[in-house]
Amino acid sequence: MEKKKADEANGLQTISTSPAIPYSIFTTRQKALIIAIVSTAATFSAFASNIYFPAIPAIARDLSVTPELINLTVTSYMILQGLAPSIWGALADVHGRRLTYITTFIIFIGACVGLAETKHYYQLVILRCLQSTGSASTIAIGAGVVGDITTRAERGGYMGVFQAGLLAPLSVGPILGGIFSQTLGWRAIFWFLTIYSGAVLILLAVVLPETLRCKVGNGSVPAKGISNSLLAHIQRRRHPMTEEPALQRSVSTTSVGKQLSVDFLGPLKIIFSLEVTFVIIFLAIYYTVWQMTVAVMSTLFSTTYGMSEIQIGLTYIANGVACVAGTFTTGKFLDYDYERFKKSYEGPAESFPLERVRLRTLWLWAGMEIAASLVFGWTMEHHVHVSVPIICTFFLGWASTSIIGIITTFMVDIFPKKGASATAALNLVRCLMGAGGTASVLPTVNTIGIGWTFTLWSGIMLAPLGLIVVQMAKGRKWRQGRETMRNPRA
Repeated sequence: MEKKKADEANGLQTISTSPAIPYSIFTTRQKALIIAIVSTAATFSAFASNIYFPAIPAIARDLSVTPELINLTVTSYMILQGLAPSIWGALADVHGRRLTYITTFIIFIGACVGLAETKHYYQLVILRCLQSTGSASTIAIGAGVVGDITTRAERGGYMGVFQAGLLAPLSVGPILGGIFSQTLGWRAIFWFLTIYSGAVLILLAVVLPETLRCKVGNGSVPAKGISNSLLAHIQRRRHPMTEEPALQRSVSTTSVGKQLSVDFLGPLKIIFSLEVTFVIIFLAIYYTVWQMTVAVMSTLFSTTYGMSEIQIGLTYIANGVACVAGTFTTGKFLDYDYERFKKSYEGPAESFPLERVRLRTLWLWAGMEIAASLVFGWTMEHHVHVSVPIICTFFLGWASTSIIGIITTFMVDIFPKKGASATAALNLVRCLMGAGGTASVLPTVNTIGIGWTFTLWSGIMLAPLGLIVVQMAKGRKWRQGRETMRNPRA
């Protein structure tokens, strides 16, 4: 019985003579709608970051500061991008997804209005931090929603769609940023974000249902107050709340109604859980190199090739297209690989080689990112035709987002009840490390050159490959140890 409950809690189907209780009452179309909404909401983290890059030279001129100081606003944004989800993720895992979404969007809108009226550098730094506090958590909350409504067998594909949507601004954002900066002025960037986020907030408030399983189970338990929505009301009329005996058998309602406490240290505890620690460090290092490249592109293309803001924005298209394509294909492959292994596996559920199934393609993406970083650095160093470094950003973006998709899916698999906190743990490490990388990249380039800077970081990326070896070899044992401690009678 304890084993069955553990399997159900992880989104695994169990054989029972009782009437089947769906893991989620939402239909495939409704799941697609929910994923589309949370994916759109998650665009603001990347939008607010990437729409800003082409305007860095213009903002530096307007505020009479150096590009290095404006790059520090990118660093401060990433620091809060790492810290904020640790708070919001913990709140979302206890008080619900909808309430947390609405609160973070109100903060984001207020910060955008302030940024549009900024006249001093210190205001820019403070308001960018506040903007990041509102936008960054949408990724962690969205990943929690994906975990709420999907099982392991389908999670990879849905996570791929979610990641593809949230990464679309990587190509669209810089183009819009370049256009706004060169035509209407860089302040128009933040007025655009204000209008866009206001429209999405209305969509969230009206349509998005509460999905947190400890509050609404599989969606059949009525939400109260601000946690209720029009879509959830319609769906519950079609699927009335399950009768109590069946409710007790349902995956979705084993903990419904229990008063949970907010664990703000939850993401930190997850970071230091051995079954995921090494993949988090691996992701953080590869993410850092990607963000360093994206952050420095506008300055390097401006100084090396003399490009305008609009031209700089266009150089980001390759990276953005690769990000969307990479998450789609990787997500579908994760579902295919999981099903293939599941069909051939005949052992007990607790011994299923999840680490091998989810992580075994990381070698391919790691090699691609290392090679792309090296070529990018040396082609920029020697002023090779601009098409070559742009092509490098395509492969760099594809590899980086594939790594993010794989490890995010793996994290939600390991911590299905704490999807938002698990993603927040990832954000905390990768964004803090990324912030350090983006702060150091221009000074390093100015000291040793573009080529040697990216050669140095390509060498650093080789070391974490050993962490994946350890994770795949020992991860299952560590994971089983944690589950044994949690369910001592299993």
